[in-house]
Amino acid sequence: MDLNIRNFCIIAHIDHGKSTLADRLLEKTETIPKREMIKQVLDDMDLEQERGITIKLHAIQLKYKAKDNNNYTLNLIDTPGHVDFSYEVSRSLAACEGALLVVDSSQGIEAQTVSNLYLAIDANLTIIPVINKIDLPSADIESVKKQIIELIGCKDEDIILASAKQDIGTDQILEAIVNHIPPPQVVEDVPLRALVFDSTFDIYRGIIVYLRIFDGKLKAGDKVQFFQTGINVEAEEVGTLKMTRIKKDELISGDVGYMITGIKTVSDLLVGDTIINTANPASEPLKGYKKVKPMVFSGIYPSQSEDFENLREALTKLKTNDASLIYEPETSSALGFGFRCGFLGLLHMEITQERLEREYDQNIVTTVPNVEYKVHTTSGEVSLVDNPSQMPPIGEIDYIEEPFIRAQILSPSEFMGNIMKLANDRRGVFVSTSYLDAKKVDLQFEFPLSEIIFDFHDKMKSLTKGYASLDYEFLDYRKSELVKLDILLNGDPVDALSSIIHKSKSYEWGRKLCTKLRQLIPKQMFEVVIQAAIGAKVIARETVKPLRKNVIAKCYGGDISRKRKLLEKQKEGKKRMKQVGSVQIPQEAFLAILQIES
Repeated sequence: MDLNIRNFCIIAHIDHGKSTLADRLLEKTETIPKREMIKQVLDDMDLEQERGITIKLHAIQLKYKAKDNNNYTLNLIDTPGHVDFSYEVSRSLAACEGALLVVDSSQGIEAQTVSNLYLAIDANLTIIPVINKIDLPSADIESVKKQIIELIGCKDEDIILASAKQDIGTDQILEAIVNHIPPPQVVEDVPLRALVFDSTFDIYRGIIVYLRIFDGKLKAGDKVQFFQTGINVEAEEVGTLKMTRIKKDELISGDVGYMITGIKTVSDLLVGDTIINTANPASEPLKGYKKVKPMVFSGIYPSQSEDFENLREALTKLKTNDASLIYEPETSSALGFGFRCGFLGLLHMEITQERLEREYDQNIVTTVPNVEYKVHTTSGEVSLVDNPSQMPPIGEIDYIEEPFIRAQILSPSEFMGNIMKLANDRRGVFVSTSYLDAKKVDLQFEFPLSEIIFDFHDKMKSLTKGYASLDYEFLDYRKSELVKLDILLNGDPVDALSSIIHKSKSYEWGRKLCTKLRQLIPKQMFEVVIQAAIGAKVIARETVKPLRKNVIAKCYGGDISRKRKLLEKQKEGKKRMKQVGSVQIPQEAFLAILQIES
């Protein structure tokens, strides 16, 4: 029975050095030869390398000989740091016994650090606090120590000072993992229970399941079942995860590894599900599974209608690698056949779109993101609406409820006034203020989700010189004065440009959107009238002038009536063309709402 196993993860805010610390741990334990070492080795996606953020969790096994001369197996599950990927973090935590809490010595505690820390404490994980980047000239170690002690109630000597870049403190971290994180509870003589914490798609082998064994054993050739879906499969191959997959005969209680079953259908597997043995099934699943709740919805359409099936296939494959993506087919009169997709947030939406374009070579058009509203009709029915085109006629609506979130903003106290003003502009409700230390303030607000999904994060960063950080969680639905704003082109509504907006902002929003569209829609052979309307009431109008041929260029002098006759003839032709012509709308027009300065 191997008690020399330690399962741990690293939790931190974006850019606090989490991936660099993972690199040092891989280097120190000689998991990767030095000549093969690259920066952020676990961030293997191009997008992760470019943006410097972790998007996907990664599991890897390290072998470490400690100072007590014992050999230890360390299973590191690297986690993302952005608020949009908190579902990934929660699954990582469920598979571990301990966590390294990494805090930047110059930035201090950030909102996402606090959020992930609370998730770790809820999961009863042992926390090892690490202050990273102590070599920076702007490091304020004493202040950050106070913040950590205030937050988790540890002692000064418990905090490890490190610099992942300079390889300072890495040995102390490895020793702390071995000495402080408890070994997994080994329970072998009971039915199998394993937690699925991630999955990926292999074109030759099908879906590869990443799992943590809690109870019993899993051998190659075992007949197993997924508890939530009830699908029965055979474990064709099992093993552990290093930089490549290492095949094994069996995985025992406490192990982190992979299983290949040859599953090709995504819906057969739910991340967070429990694997049980068909011959000797466990009666209860593990607690790791919860249904993903998307917060932001957007339409994704192929730019060429014949690519619809290719887009479906790309989304299906992407879903195996991203459990939080939700999609279903929909049609639009302007864009044809496509998919309505649910995302955890705006960054998640942006990353998904980029992955579809890069990894699956899809040329796509996306619609304006929306949140999900509860619409109460006069007949007493309640319907969930995540697309403005599904909104009932204005006369049938009794009232509309919109989702509210609780936001936590951590910022230097000097920017408190700027944040208060921004929150006030976005219909924020102030809840409380507390100080982490003399310079750092923790502000709590309640916001309508629709007010923060566009550019709130960017605005907050620019108003605080990049120092503020945001985390949020869903609260409830509340009654609001909301209206559907339609955009009409030559009198025809374009459903992909419609939006649901608060009544107080509708006039200004409609005017700005019409102005923006006038700049983006190219000139046609006929006049294009752009209107913003609420129900039958037009609230803003702009006109795109037609391209005109100079029909009177050939008239040199002579009677004015001849020129007038030619102009009248041209005018009639333009009118007929307007009746039958269709307006060409570029992709930028569908994203115009995102570019509007509020």
